[in-house]
Amino acid sequence: MTEDACSRDADAGTLPAWHIFLLFLRLGLTSFGGPAAHLGFFHEEFVKRRQWLSDSAYGEVVALCQLLPGPASSQVGLTLGFLQRGYRGAAAAWLGFTLPSALLMTLFALGLGLWPEAGEGGWIAGLKLFVVAVVAQAVWQMGRSLCPDGPRLSIAVLVAVLLLTVGATWMQILALLAAGAAGAALKLPQKQSSQTLTIPVQTRRPMAFFAVFAVLLVLAFLPLASGSPGWIWAELYRAGALVFGGGHVVLPWLQEGFVASGAMPADTFLAGYGVAQAMPGPLFSFSAFLGGIQGGWAGAVVAVIAVFLPGTLLVFAGLPLWSYIRSHELARAALAGVNAGVVGLLLAALYDPVFTSAVHSSAALAFVMLAWVSLAIWRVPVWVLAPLSALAGLLLF
Repeated sequence: MTEDACSRDADAGTLPAWHIFLLFLRLGLTSFGGPAAHLGFFHEEFVKRRQWLSDSAYGEVVALCQLLPGPASSQVGLTLGFLQRGYRGAAAAWLGFTLPSALLMTLFALGLGLWPEAGEGGWIAGLKLFVVAVVAQAVWQMGRSLCPDGPRLSIAVLVAVLLLTVGATWMQILALLAAGAAGAALKLPQKQSSQTLTIPVQTRRPMAFFAVFAVLLVLAFLPLASGSPGWIWAELYRAGALVFGGGHVVLPWLQEGFVASGAMPADTFLAGYGVAQAMPGPLFSFSAFLGGIQGGWAGAVVAVIAVFLPGTLLVFAGLPLWSYIRSHELARAALAGVNAGVVGLLLAALYDPVFTSAVHSSAALAFVMLAWVSLAIWRVPVWVLAPLSALAGLLLF
């Protein structure tokens, strides 16, 4: 970290954990718009307004978290808390930012459980079509950012073709590993960071965090009874540990675990995903809905902790390794390949299950096109478009 950033952090480092919690709770209640918007809110609040760290240090925090699997905006938030108050600050920042959306998604899940007929109305059809537009927009934006040249675009398309042919969870993992190997073999160009963030760590804790992450990941692949708390934990932990690219990319992983396995109808799954788009805070709070449907309040708590835990462990393990990653061309090229593979993963999910389960007529396709134009061209916020889509579906379908 730069010298001036360190001095500012020293001044702000006396903040108690409860103060950090309240700051992030306000952001968790008001941060609509997804990960990109969240990073903008964090920059405005903690770099410009409060001067917790410099622009360059913040840029490196964001770069590191985007390279790791898991929810990037949540990882940036807990890192900011960590830099202020250590592990207590990290816990306070994560809890404040995640709590509002997790509670709302749990209440929605419990509401569907008490009133199952509500999940069969036209508003569900409207939300499902809205999700098609949202995922299409995510593929478009991520494709432009992560596949700027022929080799990366080729990797993305080949990954999509492979997953549409063989869509099992193990194939998703294998495809991303192959994409990383291809990136390293092709030596894909990556901009080297010019920032100067360094995190001095004097203990062996980073290795301990990575060991816990790895052991839990191995345990998450053990066979468990569908619908049990252990099964919910395993499904969500695997998703949180293996998802590169943020909230939208978690969709195909969770669909494979909850819908393809028969644990949840596709309509219910996509309805919850649509509602999650309209929530403030991290999109990974969708996990609270899945856990709530399967196991009530206890299931929601297990699901939320499981999906966020691996990314948190990797942040604490990865902070000291950042200087190595940014200075080694081969590592950055492999990560570029993985990022291109993520676009292919999401492209395959756009067709199955998102498109195939929602679009069954020309009118439905017209609805999706109008929703996409609203998002991409007219810049209608997702938290406005989601309830409008539900209302339109109620009236039209």
